[in-house]
Amino acid sequence: MSDETRVAVLASGGGTNFQALIDRLHRPDDEPVRLVRLLAGSPGIGALERARSAGITTATFDPAAGDGPSEHEAWLGRELERADPDLVTLAGYLRLVPASVVGRYRGRMINLHPALLPTFGGEGMYGHRVHEAVVESGARVTGPTVHFVNEEYDQGAIIAQWPVPVHDGDSPDDVAERVLGVEHRLLPAVVRAFAADAFRLTDDGRCRWERPWFGGDAFRITTTPDDGGGEPPASAWMDDRPVPEQSEHSESEQE
Repeated sequence: MSDETRVAVLASGGGTNFQALIDRLHRPDDEPVRLVRLLAGSPGIGALERARSAGITTATFDPAAGDGPSEHEAWLGRELERADPDLVTLAGYLRLVPASVVGRYRGRMINLHPALLPTFGGEGMYGHRVHEAVVESGARVTGPTVHFVNEEYDQGAIIAQWPVPVHDGDSPDDVAERVLGVEHRLLPAVVRAFAADAFRLTDDGRCRWERPWFGGDAFRITTTPDDGGGEPPASAWMDDRPVPEQSEHSESEQE
């Protein structure tokens, strides 16, 4: 891998997790990561404007020109080839990635899911549906998962997770807000760790960390109503530097 890790991002919605990647990784000074292209799942999504504001090249899949699996497969394969990424990151991408594309980028394609897989995942489980299911189930802990992408929805090897408490009386919106704030830190941390060759997909389909994800005391789950989730994991890959003031992370993310 070169000194600079090229990252292509796939998104289908408002792009707040894409914005988190821009804020924490797309910096000219000391980051070994470069966001080289945004691939939008449909026209007019908020992520496109975020990319334009950051000077990141975009490509958009237009369903009006053909919305079948073959059209999507051809478009995605072509645009990723043009981007020539070291890593492909799905940040709220709602289409199933074709098997041919998964195979080409196996071990170099990751997805962010807003629940602790393997629970509350699979086809149709995205965005607010996930948080509704969590609250309905009575689960006391939820949180985002970053995992490798394979040919099935949310079935790839788990890379990293961050538990977030579910409090008595929480609505799905309450849970979504708490989890989203954690997503904005977890996803950039995993991308940074990938750039440092800290983990890899093994031949038997598991994630192996070559360098520790957590430090000595790891993390604890807090239970106060006003917390933002668990205490930050003691991970070398977390970045607590202030993000630019113009960043907007309040928009709801579709996964």
